[in-house]
Amino acid sequence: MSAAPTPKGQQRRAALLDAAERVLTSSGGSELTLRAVAEEAGVRLGHLQYYFPARAALLSALLDRVLTASLERVTGLTDALTDEAGLDALLDGVLSDHDDPRLVRLFTEVWALAAHDEEAAAAVRAFYDGYVAHVASFVRDRTPGVSADDARHRAEVFVMLMEGSALFRSGITGRRSPGTDARLRGAARDLLAGGTHD
Repeated sequence: MSAAPTPKGQQRRAALLDAAERVLTSSGGSELTLRAVAEEAGVRLGHLQYYFPARAALLSALLDRVLTASLERVTGLTDALTDEAGLDALLDGVLSDHDDPRLVRLFTEVWALAAHDEEAAAAVRAFYDGYVAHVASFVRDRTPGVSADDARHRAEVFVMLMEGSALFRSGITGRRSPGTDARLRGAARDLLAGGTHD
């Protein structure tokens, strides 16, 4: 069993993951090599390999960090919600992620990695399972009488809607407009707090 990393070791590991994230967002998954990350971080390849012996270990740690941070953002938003005005704040928070070009590029590259790498796909599926479960729990708390199946279906559609809209609203595949945003918000509100559909 290996010893727990020291605070300095944790900082070095985080800096290497920062460099990996920069390579992924600027050059894409095909360029995410140990050599490219070491160069971006300004360290020797051997230094990087001390923390991440192979690309798979680096990719796993990077995905874990990115996906965990994203789920923590969502749970923080839903946990802070207390009333109807809070529902708008929740939607503001989720949709504001689309305003961060780095974050949208990062997730676009993560999705592309998942399309070609089963380990990445498994990590992404686990993330979305957690995201959907959290939203489904939120729906059940806000909508008494909704069945577990309906709550999960609403949550899945909500997550699909938010993730797909990131591509359009960020400008990658389309452009946002006030009218479309109003429809998007209305659909999201109905999924999160609308009447029962069973």
